[in-house]
Amino acid sequence: MKSIDKKGLLSLAALSATVVLSGCQLFGAADDETTLERVQREGEVTVGFANEQPYAYQTAEGELTGSSVEIARQIMENMGVSEMNGVLTEFASLIPGLQAERFDMVAAGMFITPDRAAADHIQFANPEYTIGQAIAVEAGNPLDLHSYEDIAENDDAIVAVPSGTVEYDFLLDVGVPEGRIVTVPDMPSALAALQAGRADVITATGPSLQSILDTAADDSIERVDDYTQPVIDGEEVINYGATVFRDTDEDFIEAFNQELDNLKKSGELLEIIEEFGFTEEDLPGDATVEDAI
Repeated sequence: MKSIDKKGLLSLAALSATVVLSGCQLFGAADDETTLERVQREGEVTVGFANEQPYAYQTAEGELTGSSVEIARQIMENMGVSEMNGVLTEFASLIPGLQAERFDMVAAGMFITPDRAAADHIQFANPEYTIGQAIAVEAGNPLDLHSYEDIAENDDAIVAVPSGTVEYDFLLDVGVPEGRIVTVPDMPSALAALQAGRADVITATGPSLQSILDTAADDSIERVDDYTQPVIDGEEVINYGATVFRDTDEDFIEAFNQELDNLKKSGELLEIIEEFGFTEEDLPGDATVEDAI
C-alpha cells in the first residue's frame, strides 16, 4: 500500500477549497442577493399587517386580504411571486418590524407622513389611494361632535384611537390633550372602548371606520355624517396610503412602483379597491411619494 504524500494532500485540500469558493461565486452568495431577487427566486413574499379593515386583515377562515394586501398580491404576481405570507402585528410595531427584517414589506394602508418617511431604513412606494378621516360616537351624538376641533374644545370628550396611527398625531395637532386620548391596539379595541363607555368617540380613515361599524352592526353606535375634516397649518388634511419597504431595497421599490403604475393605467387599481369600499375619487392620480410628504 502506497503512503499518502502529505504535500499532495495539502494541495488537494487547497484545490477543494478553491472549488468551493469558486462555486460560491458562481452561484451567488446569499449576502449578495437582494430582497427582490430572493422573493422572486423563492416565489413567496412576507408582508406585515395590522388587522385593520379594509386595508389588511385576516378573515375568519384565516385568509389574508384587504385593499392594500390585494394591490400588493396582484403586483407581486405580475412580478412572478405567487405566495404571500402575512405577519400580524400591532400598527405601531409595523415599521420596527420591517426595520428588524421580520417581513419584506408592509401592506397595511399606512399613510405617508414626514415622520414615517424620515424613519431610519424606511422608504414608501408611490401612493395607492387618498382618503380622509371619520368619527363614530354613541347614537344621537350626545356630545355634539362633528370634527377633531370639536373633540379638542369639549373637555369631557375622550377619544380612542389605535396606537401609532396618523389620527393620533392629528388629534394632538388640533389641540386634543394627550390625557383625553386613549390608545388601543386596533380598531376592534377602539370600538369596544366606545361600546363600553371608556371613550366618547373613535376615529379612523373613512373606509376603516365604516368597515368596523358594518361588521359590528350595533345600533347604539353611529358614524357622524356631518363631519368636517381636520385643518392643520391652515390646510385640510389629505392623506396618501402606500406600501412600505426598507430603503436598501431600491430595486424592489422601483419594480413595485412600475407595476403599480401599470395597474393605474389599466384600470385594475380601481377594480381592486372598489371591492373594499373605495371609489374613483380615492385614486391617487399621478401623485408620487415626494408629493405626499
